[in-house]
This record gives sequence, structure tokens and C-alpha cells, in this order.
Amino acid sequence: MVRSDHSFRTLRRAFGTIGAGALITLGTAPCAVADGSGTGLVLGTIAPISGVQPGSTFEAPVTFGNKGTEALQKVWLRYTVTRGLDYADVPSNCVRWDIHSYDELPPRSQLTCEFDQAVEPGVVYAPEKLPLKALDRALYDDLDVAVGDYDFGADEGARGPVRGTAPAAKLVERPGSVLTGSSSGNYAEARVRVNAANTADFQVSGAQVKGRVGDTIDLQVKFTNAGPAWVLVEPGPPVPTRVLIKIPSGTTAVKAPPCKKPAAGTYECYVAQGWVEEDQVNTYSFKLKIDKAVSGAKGSVALNAESRPYDVNKANDKADILLDVDGSGSAGGSGSSDGGGTPRASGTTGSSSATGSSGSASATGGDLAATGSGPALPFAGAAAAVVAAGAGTVLLVRRRAARR
Repeated sequence: MVRSDHSFRTLRRAFGTIGAGALITLGTAPCAVADGSGTGLVLGTIAPISGVQPGSTFEAPVTFGNKGTEALQKVWLRYTVTRGLDYADVPSNCVRWDIHSYDELPPRSQLTCEFDQAVEPGVVYAPEKLPLKALDRALYDDLDVAVGDYDFGADEGARGPVRGTAPAAKLVERPGSVLTGSSSGNYAEARVRVNAANTADFQVSGAQVKGRVGDTIDLQVKFTNAGPAWVLVEPGPPVPTRVLIKIPSGTTAVKAPPCKKPAAGTYECYVAQGWVEEDQVNTYSFKLKIDKAVSGAKGSVALNAESRPYDVNKANDKADILLDVDGSGSAGGSGSSDGGGTPRASGTTGSSSATGSSGSASATGGDLAATGSGPALPFAGAAAAVVAAGAGTVLLVRRRAARR
């Protein structure tokens, strides 16, 4: 019988931050199979896993037992991991599903294994030959483990399945173990965060624009995650929920992204999902009218001041927006405005034109990163508001093709 009532759709991350410097934990959790009353399965508490090296493999400390009075003739074990993790091998008694993003959940993959062997009452078991792999983009990832006496079936967003070709995995007994953990009859589930020793370089790019008084010009500034890691927001340290943009004095934004505007000439723009992928680029596009020439006028783009322990390069967290007004004899600032390539734009009266970083293209809707608005909206709420608004100011660049 195939059932999917315990779909990963219901998963909402609720773990605290695990220190990135902690040692990797691979031992078996202490156990206590409940006394013989009732029937069903209990899944052992899974210790957090930290300090994993990108590119390495590791075993998750998964144990479970039968708390009932009769043996179960068959069980199914399911692993679900977010996109920084993968499976080192897929045994022949397992199937793999790839799951696209939906309901504010990131892309992930699912491995379901069928064990056609008896699970005796009061005995603690562990799966054999189910190693996980940390990908180059791993940083903060989630591992969801479930055990049941029925086939879970596929997640509603799943694509597949693909049956494994590696030798079949088996269950091995853990004599002397005692199991403490959760249970709900014939199904049990546990979730844990896996932290990798990795970094992500969040950065912004400014611009140098020019025009005459009265012109309307294009301005584009960017937020980029240069990787190598992606960043999953909850429950780990937060990504910058705001990109702070100040336009140069003497200009007025006649068109701006749907961002919060806390003060004249100042904009707070949001990342529109609960994660930031490696190589993701958000472009914030404005049309500025040059009202007057202001000596030394310049704007700026900067990340907010939230802690980002994974981002060790702080030098590119802020950049200038330089304005050169033709005929004024001065430009608002000097030198490089961003340290990472400066998009340049020029204005024409009554129209606009711009050039940005090569390989860039604007996108609207879908699951691409976008800007958001609202002073009191939570992170995901701001993202939803932006997607609903159909903002066309977002740019998303990835090394890899979309997994849709």
C-alpha cells in the first residue's frame, strides 16, 4: 500500500543554529525502546552533524526500533535532504526522487529504501550502506529521516523515480543499544541540520551613470552570492534580508523596484525566498531623473548589518553609485565603485538605456530571486508579496540548468 500522508510538504524547519566549528557527530544516539504496550516504530534521536567537509561522505547516525509485541516483516526508511547534500550510492532496494521547490521549500531529493527483513520487538536497528555526500555548495542543510511499515510513496513535487544499482542495503542490529525518540504508531520521523565547513561570498556591485540635467537615465545595481556555498536561511544564521540602496543627491527615482522606501532617496530591497543559491544575482533597476547638478553627489548600495559568519570577505559588502552630470565639471566620487566590475549606464532625455554585467538577463515570477516590500513583513512574506507583484527587476544566474 502506498501512502503519502506524511509528506515532506509539512516540514517547517525548527532547529537552532549549530556552531560551524563543532566536530562531526557520527555515533549512535542513546536509546530506550518503550515497554511492550502498543505497536509501532520509534526513531532514535539523531545528533546534529557539523564540520562536514564539502566533497566528503559521511554516515547519518540513524537508529530505530519496534516498540510493539510482534515482529514487523517489512519496513521502509526514507531520507530527504536539501540541495547541498546528496547520496554517495543508491542501493538496489532504494529509489531516488528529485523534488523541485514549492511552498517556500527549497529543492531537495528523497531516497526511499525497502527492507524485506523482520524487525523484532525490542531490538534496535541501523541501516547499512546509506552514506550521504556533502556537495561543493553545502553549508547549512537539512536531513529528514522517516521510518514506517508502509511505502511512503512520492512527494507531490517529485520527479522520478530512479532505482539504485549499488548492492542492496541491509538493516543491522545494535545489541545493547537503548532507543529514545519519537513515534506515532507505524510511522516515526526526525529532522536534523547538517553543517558543512564552507563559505559564501555575498557582495554588491555599484554603478557609474551619467547624463544631463533633465535626462532620465537607467541605474542597475546588483546583489550576488559568489559562492561556493548556497545559504539556507532557517534555522541557521540569516542571509541579508535587505539590500540598502541610496540614489545620488540631485536625482529622483521616477521608476523603482517594489522595495520599502524608509526615506527620500533610500530603498530597502529584499531577497524573495528563504534561501540564496550559489551564483545567484539579484538586479535592482531604477529610472532616475537628473533634477540638478550636485557637487560630489553619489549614492551607495550595501548589505545590511546582520551577522554572516560564512561570509569572510567584507570588502565587497558596500559599493558606490557615481553620477557624472554633463556640463557640471565634476562627478560624485572617484575610483572603483564596487571592486567587482562596475556596470555603466548613460541617459538620454525622455528615454533610458543601460548596460549591465555580461551574461545577465532580467526575469519575472517563477522561483527566481526577486525584490520585496513591507516594513513589517517576515522574510517569506516579503518574498510572496514580490512574486505576486510580478516584479521584473530580478536577475538569477546559476552555474547549472534549472532542475524543473
